Amino acid sequence: MYTYKYPHPALTTDCVIFGFDGTRLQVLLIERGLEPFEGCWALPGGFMRMDETLEECARRELQEETGIIDVHLEQLGAFSRVDRDPRERVVTVAFLALVPSLRFEVRGGDDAKKAAWFDADALPPLAFDHKHILEEARQRLREILRLRPVAFTLVGEMFSIDELRRVYEAVNDTSYDRRNFHRKLLNSGLVEEAEALYEASAVGRPPKMFTLRDRRESSRDEEGADPSLKDIFNF
Repeated sequence: MYTYKYPHPALTTDCVIFGFDGTRLQVLLIERGLEPFEGCWALPGGFMRMDETLEECARRELQEETGIIDVHLEQLGAFSRVDRDPRERVVTVAFLALVPSLRFEVRGGDDAKKAAWFDADALPPLAFDHKHILEEARQRLREILRLRPVAFTLVGEMFSIDELRRVYEAVNDTSYDRRNFHRKLLNSGLVEEAEALYEASAVGRPPKMFTLRDRRESSRDEEGADPSLKDIFNF
């Protein structure tokens, strides 16, 4: 049997799951049940098995530790600081996902005592280098929102324009003029009014609901950006 003469670092995956509760950007964390950092909060993740790919590992760990399945995972990048894990030399590959948090009932499992959503701007101390990974993920999220209509995955199939505006405000940590945002989003061609029944109530007529217009990959420019998104941020 051939033995490789160089030492092998261990490989893990971590999942940065962003959610939105209608007002705030949220992050899904687990409370670690094992050392190191037992009792501390961390990103869901764990060691890759010999018979699985990175994405398979990320999906398995996410399901085992939080109960979440069937979400789109996008690779964020590798993190290889030499002292990031006190046990041994460990390199982690982080994945990013966006979900409407109110639709998921999370629960701790496997070696996670608990799983819970936290306000992205009020996080507890985190294990390993997960604070740094989250900072990188938030920056990537801001960049992605300028290129692709991924914000719609945080609000569900039907949404009000005010709800979508709050997503952009939460992610970009800023505020947008309500009328300008409304006008530019409608002019972008990204959305169309949903076919819904509006019933009068004691508090007045509910807001109009919209859906994401069906758009194909061909609508992107050479940089992979959706041209309809570019004008939304030009206030």
